[in-house]
Amino acid sequence: MNELEKKQPGFLGIETARSELGITVSYWKSLESIEKWRANTQHQEAISKGIKQWYSDFSVRVCKVLR
Repeated sequence: MNELEKKQPGFLGIETARSELGITVSYWKSLESIEKWRANTQHQEAISKGIKQWYSDFSVRVCKVLR
């Protein structure tokens, strides 16, 4: 997914941390670019597969970075 995400218009970067808890933060130019990524068919399929196979808990937060 990371390679597909990098090709999306408005994608700015990604950071990931893993230990007992995994956190991935992706940065986008606008809310519109976030919505287009969320609507991407391959991304939707990956989310479904991840929830079924790997993640017991999954959540998405959209935040505005001020600094």
